[in-house]
Amino acid sequence: MDLGVCYYPEHWPEDRWAIDAAQMREVGLSRVRIGEFAWSRIEPKPGRFDWGWLDRAVEALHEAGLGIIMGTPTATPPKWVVDQMPDMIAIDRDGKPRGHGSRRHYCFSHAGYRAEAARITRAVAQRYGGHPGVVAWQTDNEYGCHDTVQSFSGSARDAFRTWLATRYGSIEALNAAWGNVFWSMEYRSFDEVELPNLTVTEANPAHWLAFRRFSSDQVIAFNRIQVDILRECSPGRDITHNAMGFYTGYDHHDLAADIDVLGWDSYPLGFLEMFRFSEEEKRAYAHQGHPDIAAFHHDLYRGCAIDGRWSVLEQQPGPVNWARYNPAPLPGMVKLWTMEAFAHGAELVSYFRWRQCPRAQEQMHAGLLRPDGEPAPAFAEAREAADALGEFQGLDQSATPRHAAIVFAYDAEWITQIQPQGQGRSALWAAFACYSALRKLGLNIDIVAPSADLSDYPMVVIPCLPIVPDALVAALEDYEGEVVIGPRTGSRDDDFAIPHNLAPGKLGPLVGGTITLSESLPDRLDERGSHGVTGGWYDHYSGKAEPAMEGERDQTLCWKHGRVRLCTTWPDRSAFATVLEQAARDAKLPVQNLPEGIRERQIGNVIVRSDYLNAETSWRTT
Repeated sequence: MDLGVCYYPEHWPEDRWAIDAAQMREVGLSRVRIGEFAWSRIEPKPGRFDWGWLDRAVEALHEAGLGIIMGTPTATPPKWVVDQMPDMIAIDRDGKPRGHGSRRHYCFSHAGYRAEAARITRAVAQRYGGHPGVVAWQTDNEYGCHDTVQSFSGSARDAFRTWLATRYGSIEALNAAWGNVFWSMEYRSFDEVELPNLTVTEANPAHWLAFRRFSSDQVIAFNRIQVDILRECSPGRDITHNAMGFYTGYDHHDLAADIDVLGWDSYPLGFLEMFRFSEEEKRAYAHQGHPDIAAFHHDLYRGCAIDGRWSVLEQQPGPVNWARYNPAPLPGMVKLWTMEAFAHGAELVSYFRWRQCPRAQEQMHAGLLRPDGEPAPAFAEAREAADALGEFQGLDQSATPRHAAIVFAYDAEWITQIQPQGQGRSALWAAFACYSALRKLGLNIDIVAPSADLSDYPMVVIPCLPIVPDALVAALEDYEGEVVIGPRTGSRDDDFAIPHNLAPGKLGPLVGGTITLSESLPDRLDERGSHGVTGGWYDHYSGKAEPAMEGERDQTLCWKHGRVRLCTTWPDRSAFATVLEQAARDAKLPVQNLPEGIRERQIGNVIVRSDYLNAETSWRTT
């Protein structure tokens, strides 16, 4: 695994560049990521390029022996681009324009901006596509950050209508699929379909699902334009993009299909503070991050990536600037996060950033260097990580065991966001709850698409999958391992309707019955039985399966039909841990009961142990 850093030469005096580059090599870094926000310096005026400074920066980094990951600068179009086409600005869900002055202020559907993005991408690719120092490319930056995948502009509306016509063929087919006879929502033509925001009450959920799919497809199409240019102008180099944590605005499986290495940006402390973790977890892990945050995303994006190639393109090295509260990591955590990424098969961990910037929006975002250029606390830990990684040269990863697969689909999260029928419940967090429970058992976990080959796994978990593709049904019919299925699985067809044979739809024969009623319970009615807190979603089952876990008030929390367990409640980590442990033992997996804060992952014949309470990492061979 390589170590790298994100660097912005345009922020610093030129006489510092060679010093920085030499220092990067001394600390054990071999990759440097540049250029993703530099459009205004590359092209300060329309058609007037200033390549000199970037040429010299590239040479300084290359001469130091650093491999450069060059970014396309399309996430931050300069003001002159916006002035040329003011309607390229994205419109938010409330109908307000997202103006210039920060970043990600463009609409993916705007044809004019797509052309400008292609033009600047081609210019940069032609300039540096053959340079020996440029070893890879990153497209744009963090698609969807600041909630920017969905745009409610005129360009998006027109493109959506075209997308609908392609998908449904006729307006009659759309009306039937969406059930538009309800509330007299029927359309006479595709030109009558508006975007689903700004309705008096909720829009048709099928309308929203179609718009979510369309918006995802727009991201993929926008990205593909750049990928095609980069492959033409810079053949033989990897292409990557940096996804984000707990973000599902577009389908990362589709993005990964077009690139070589799927990256993501790892900020465990910021994610702990900003997402739905308990106050107890936030207190216990304030300076470490929840033990499963980083690992969950490592395995999610490895499962999305073609051939499993993935990386961490931004790794938190200190306090960030964007969470509600921004504590510093405990000494040892930066090394732990680095080694944990290695244990999950990363090709690269790149620290964000090299030097803390004293100006603009990220002044309080730490780097490996302080604003004055002196080493920050993470500097030494990066060196320690580089030394540790040197012990694993030539590691044979083919011996990495496959214990359990979690099946996750992005449209599952879209459906449960659109119509959660229970506050705070969603497919993504159901998957995280199951993942966390399995991690505590010391198992290797892959998070896979519904189309994945499941035959090598002794155990498959489907936490929440409302739409079940035919390919998954066929795979499960032939599968011989243990299966655990969570609530709301099979509860919708491809256009958001309840299946005619009720949930779990196509999986009915597998579970030996049907779901006759679905309810959701508020926290005050959560069932607190011997198996821990349950509640939230609760599905009523009728069929041939036998009760496998009983709660209070004569409620059955889990049913078993042969090798299949059907959990009918929201997957609380405590309750699901019991079910998953039983299934894992039945699958003859090497189950452990790891102590609080301890996690393990095997790569090849090496087991990496992460101690989150004490910020320590260690490893042993099997």
